Amino acid sequence: MRPTQNTGGTAGTPPHRPDSPDNSPTRQTILRATKWFPWLVLLCGCLVLSLNLGVRQSLGLFIPDMLTDTGWTATTFGLAFAIQNLMWGISAPIAGALADRFGTTRTLIAGAFIYALGLYLMGTSSSPGQLHMTAGVLIGTGVGATSFPVVLAAISRLFSPAKRSFALGLASAGGSVGQFIMAPTSQALNSSMGYVTTLTILAAISMLIIPAAFAMNGKAEAGSPNATPDMGPQGLIAAFHEARKHRGFVLLNAGFFVCGFHIAVIATHLPTFTELCGLPRSVAAEGLALIGLFNIIGTLTAGWAGGKWPKKYALSFVYGMRALVIVIFIFSPKTSETILLFSASMGALWLSTVPLTSGLIAQVFGPRYMATLFGIVMLSHQIGAFFGAWMGGLVFDLTGSFDGVWWASVALGVFAALVHLPIDDKELRKTAAA
Repeated sequence: MRPTQNTGGTAGTPPHRPDSPDNSPTRQTILRATKWFPWLVLLCGCLVLSLNLGVRQSLGLFIPDMLTDTGWTATTFGLAFAIQNLMWGISAPIAGALADRFGTTRTLIAGAFIYALGLYLMGTSSSPGQLHMTAGVLIGTGVGATSFPVVLAAISRLFSPAKRSFALGLASAGGSVGQFIMAPTSQALNSSMGYVTTLTILAAISMLIIPAAFAMNGKAEAGSPNATPDMGPQGLIAAFHEARKHRGFVLLNAGFFVCGFHIAVIATHLPTFTELCGLPRSVAAEGLALIGLFNIIGTLTAGWAGGKWPKKYALSFVYGMRALVIVIFIFSPKTSETILLFSASMGALWLSTVPLTSGLIAQVFGPRYMATLFGIVMLSHQIGAFFGAWMGGLVFDLTGSFDGVWWASVALGVFAALVHLPIDDKELRKTAAA
């Protein structure tokens, strides 16, 4: 009997030939495309968040001119932005659930249309009620449907746990790039064309979310590549009840409430505060741009740190540093230099909470329903933002100063630094299986 020649196959399996279907040029092309597809989704996610946050964080620059033209009070604008933040929070978990059920692309396209409509109509508002509906309800809904829960969930499903935290940090930094570009651009357009035309231009720019959305066509699947094998057929309702009974999830909601309060106070009222200090309006635009620039460093560092050390300790550090920075700012002379230094310092701590918080949710509960669960935490963030935006205007109208809001921000920062320490960050799916 003639011996069989060994051509590289193992016992019981046919030999692997260079021209076999498994090694065909078509298969190799597919493998290469599959390898790079997560990075394409990450790039498109960065673009979506860049447009989302870049436009949104620039809206406070229009308040001084709108106050002068309309004669409305700071409380009126504070309430409009408070409603916006609240609607952002309400729509975020709904958009997350829709993305988990029907796909990310459809959710982002619908959100982009609502966002653009709200921006266009904000400039034509002729009464406080219209302002609250456009700048508040429509823009808030559009921002919520195109922001972190939907985008970061799509990205987290495509990256392994080892790379996920850094990928989420990169995506969060994408939003900062938009703020760095859009804040001075919006101020320049507003100075030359007025806020009505500028808001129309921003509405058109926000529609660029739509082409980027087509690359993000995934949705939650039980058999997603990075789902742990012991996840089982857990449904959305079961995942929600599991999360709400977890003390760590409750504490994350409490901490993210503080994050929303801080961001809303600064993004909404820094332009008015700067003008109150007798400084040029350009200082506020430069400050917001610096927040975006240094936030790139902060989010990337947070994403990297979250992959090396416990995320809960990193979150405590971020919130504690926020409180310290605000205390130093309160006692500092209010010059252009201190405003810009404060903006840079807060920028480094601005969205560094996002990759850590979202990464902690994915770590504990798995990535399958992250859009919905992070959307719920985002609702808490935006409830905090509601109070930050509204209280800023109210305190200013009552006292002629923002001091009360600054000290409230310090107290909340200390609170958030403490509540993250006892979070149980063990992987719940594996813990349950064990």
